[in-house]
Parts: sequence; C-alpha cells; structure tokens
Amino acid sequence: MPQDLLFLTQRIPFPPNKGEKIRPFHMLKHLSRSWRVHLGCLIDDPHDLQYRAELAQYTADAYFGRLHPKLAFATGLTGLLTGAPLSYAFFRNSGLKRWTHEVLQTVRPQAALVCSSNMTQYLIGNGPRPATVVADFADVDSQKFRAYSENGRFPMRAVYAREHLKVMAQEEAIAEQADAVSFVSQAEARLFQDMFPHLAGKVHGISNGVDADYFTPEFVTEPLYDPQTPTYVFCGTMDYAPNVEAVTWFADEVLPLIRRREPAAAFYIVGSRPSAGVQALDRRDGVTVTGRVEDVRPYVAHATASVAPMKVARGIQNKVLEAMAMAKTVIVSPEGLEGIAATPGRDLILAESAEDFAEAALTALTALAARGDDSMGQAARRLVVAQYSWDAHIASFDDLLQPRHSSG
Repeated sequence: MPQDLLFLTQRIPFPPNKGEKIRPFHMLKHLSRSWRVHLGCLIDDPHDLQYRAELAQYTADAYFGRLHPKLAFATGLTGLLTGAPLSYAFFRNSGLKRWTHEVLQTVRPQAALVCSSNMTQYLIGNGPRPATVVADFADVDSQKFRAYSENGRFPMRAVYAREHLKVMAQEEAIAEQADAVSFVSQAEARLFQDMFPHLAGKVHGISNGVDADYFTPEFVTEPLYDPQTPTYVFCGTMDYAPNVEAVTWFADEVLPLIRRREPAAAFYIVGSRPSAGVQALDRRDGVTVTGRVEDVRPYVAHATASVAPMKVARGIQNKVLEAMAMAKTVIVSPEGLEGIAATPGRDLILAESAEDFAEAALTALTALAARGDDSMGQAARRLVVAQYSWDAHIASFDDLLQPRHSSG
C-alpha cells in the first residue's frame, strides 16, 4: 500500500516548459509511482489554470493557490517590516497554508518533499512533522541575490544585498530542520557545503535530466525562418532577470558583430512574459521576440545555433540540455555551463566575451554550411542520452525519502 507524500512546489508543475516547472514535474511523475502524492502549488499565470486536470493522474489530491503577481509583489514588500526575505513573502498564500495544515493534521503524510526553500514556510510549524522532510533547494538562491547586488544599481543593489543575507539565514535554518537538502548539481551542493560545513552530511547533488525522446533531432516541422538566414535562438522565461540580462547583452554586444559579416543574421528570443526591456528589443533589425509559444522545438530545430550567454546563473540551464538533446550546436558562457558535464570544443562551444560569442556563432554557421550537418550537435546528443536520463537522477529521491525518525 503506497504511503502518503506531501509535495509542495512554487509553480504548478505543468506544462514542464521552464526551469521551476521541469524539475518538479519529473519528480512528481517519478514519485507518483510509489507514493500517494498530495500536491500543493501556486499558479501566477491564468494561462496555466487549464492544466490543473492534467496532474490528476499523478496525485491523490491537489491544491492550486492563485498568486496574483501585483498583489504578491505588494505582499512581498511586507518582508521589509517583518524581517522576512522579500522572495519568501512574495510566495505567501493563505489558502495553500490552510490546505497544507489540513493535510498534515488529517492525512499525516509519512514524508514531505518541498521544492524551493521559499515553500518551506507552508510546512515548518504548520502541523505535525512528517517522519522525513526533504527540501529540494535546486539552487543556492542566496548566492544569486549576492550576484545581483554586486552587479546592480542603487537602490536595487541594497535590496538584493539585504535579500542575500536574509535568504542565506533561511537556507541554513531550513537545512538544520530538514532531514536532507538537495541541489540541482554537485557544484551547487559543494557551494552550500562550503557555506555551512556543519550541514555537509545532509547535502546532496541530484542533477536535472532531459526528455531525450521529446527533445530529439528527429522532430520534424516546417521551418519557421528562412533556412538560408543565419539564425540564433535563446529560449527561456523572459521576465526572469538573468534571462533578460543575457538576451539584452547578446542583442547589444554580439549580434551587431555577427551582422558585420552576415548582415541578414537574426536573433530569436523565445519565451513567455517578455519584460518591457525585452519587448523593446523586438523593434531592432534582426531581433524577434516571440512571447509565449506552445512548443520551443520548432525554433531550436531550425536555428543555426542555440545561445546561452548567461552572466548570472545557478544550477543547470535546462535550455542548454534541451538544445543539446536536439543535436544543436550550443554556444554557452561559463556561467551557463555550470553543472553540465560537457566538453567544450567537442559537445558545445564555450565563449565569454562578445567577440568570442560572435566568432563562435560564425564558426557554427561555417561548419554547418561545409558539412551539411551538425557534428558537434551529434556529440552533444550522445552525451545527453548517456548521462542525463531523468529517471536515473530523480530515483535518488527514493532513498532520501525513506523514514529517518518518528513523526509528531
């Protein structure tokens, strides 16, 4: 008889089309085979309301709290008064807290798996503690805010500096109370261990994977752009600050260098909720901002290369793994490569400066024209198939969720 698992995640884990949904979806899919899953999550995009029924096949019951971004932003600011991290206050939802309390009181789940540190506020102190509590931080968020503070401008520099310290304190407190904490890569896990050596024994690196049957070079679709036009693509949620920074930098610094030699070269920015700054890029020659698309594969499939010029990045970039799975040449910054065991020059191209990115983009175009295929992309595909199976990685949670002490 399956036991009960409380599963909390900050976004509805469907469709698995962006980082904060992809990992939780595959965790849910895997764990539903051996647990009765009670899913609690938030929906901040009305478009996602239609997907609630899709998750019934994986859950015993579920609660979908509505998160209205403008109201949540105002709620987040209350953290300035209470001393809480703003990002934690942003994700407060009274309905989800009541539902979680009821599940803890009546179902008494044997285990809880919480995705993202800011969702632990619904578990800790909200009812009887399950026998096993696992917090999947995925990324060391406090260090992301530290990077923002170092690169930001006043007044946001001060806001991010505060958030860095507040989130770091919460990460330590949560890890002390949990039975295990997990991260999306060994690099993130080592970083957390270095920050909190006394918690090292609880820390685990569990990599993301990629659905290589879905992201495959055998995917066939009509070209969305002229095959004769050099086209570079970036996929991601386009109100996420690191993505905004990456595409703006590429459009400002890299694309003009490419177009000096290839005047028709194009840059496609593919992803939902483009910020005002990203939308403004669409007015430039050679830049197209698509907004939300139902499927990113047609854009990746016919591109000359996929680019990930990240300046601030934590964990693993799913966009990189997905493009590699489609046997596409990927040009990536050092930050975007973190956590991926790829060999530059064989599986992908590593670039840092604008000049390096432009030269890599032109090299990818020349190589593709000369060979008529993408040999580097084929090497990338082989690596992903061999090392990035979702089931192989996510199965690690089976061991972490085993009982460690009595609930109460």
